[in-house]
Amino acid sequence: MDANLRLNDLLMVGTHNSYKESMPAPLMALLRRADPGRANGIDYGHPPLGQQLDDGARQLEIDVYYDPEGGRFLNPAGLAGAGLTLDRARRAAFEAPGFKVMHAQDVDVFSGCTRLVDCLGLIRRWSREHPDHAPLLLMFNAKTDPSPLPQGTAALPFDAAAWDALDREVRSIFPPGALITPDDVQGAYPTLREAVLAGAWPTLGQARGKVLFALDEGPEKTAAYRGARGSLDGRAFFINTDEASPAAAYLTLNDPVADGPRIRAAVQAGFIVRTRADADTVEARVNDVRRRDAALASGAQYVSTDYMRPDGRFAGGYQARLPGQAAAVCNPVRAAGRCGDAGIERIVSARPGH
Repeated sequence: MDANLRLNDLLMVGTHNSYKESMPAPLMALLRRADPGRANGIDYGHPPLGQQLDDGARQLEIDVYYDPEGGRFLNPAGLAGAGLTLDRARRAAFEAPGFKVMHAQDVDVFSGCTRLVDCLGLIRRWSREHPDHAPLLLMFNAKTDPSPLPQGTAALPFDAAAWDALDREVRSIFPPGALITPDDVQGAYPTLREAVLAGAWPTLGQARGKVLFALDEGPEKTAAYRGARGSLDGRAFFINTDEASPAAAYLTLNDPVADGPRIRAAVQAGFIVRTRADADTVEARVNDVRRRDAALASGAQYVSTDYMRPDGRFAGGYQARLPGQAAAVCNPVRAAGRCGDAGIERIVSARPGH
């Protein structure tokens, strides 16, 4: 399998907003009084990144805020109303220069790792300890939103300096031998798209123990990140783009029901796709598995969920994960039946309760 399967012949499950901790009860209660619908949508959290990887997550998602001088998000406006303050360790992390990781500034700020370099360091350490793992996809959202609160702090824009700094932070933690980059896939082909359509993704054996990064953003931000490059020359991230772009290799198609035919066609052509099994806690609250089952059957190589394990508050035990103890299996569209019962990677170090 290591020689005859390629990275895009796999199916794996991962987590959405992987860094996110559950919001403290006083803050959630305040938000629920103000906006019950929004409160429901963000009423979830994840264990530490290492535990998620132990449990078989092979895709993680990280939201980043540009903070080159440090301290920009040090005093979240929403916490005061709930009678909360940041602990000393979080304050120190917010004070330091560099990208910050959180869901929404001023409100949903509690992350398992506040600094991006700390999140990346945790993932790198786990990867080194598990050198045969299936390839990890690290998806990023580059946050530029205004604060959800009138008195809050707006995010900084991602300008050329910010994109370059993001690449540098990634490469400061992951050396070239640990990465799968657009240049690695493109090789001598004229464009990244041509390489992908020609089947140039690395083999499973070449991809084991490595990480690829993808920028999950719309056309404006992905174009800014790409700049004047023909494809993604020298960049650390693949970008979410349409199938016709010279830089096409990765697509975010989050609705496996409505986008099902497009996902299947893209995967058959050679692209890598990420989709979502659930969103905004909707499916988990009523144990609705239709979207999850569509996602797992769609051909998307990476299926994202907020529920690799059930939330005990919700009846029905909704979860989204691969059967048995598998962290990776053959892709149902590209490689159905080629793995037999062996699978590609077994979970061997899942911690009890996770």
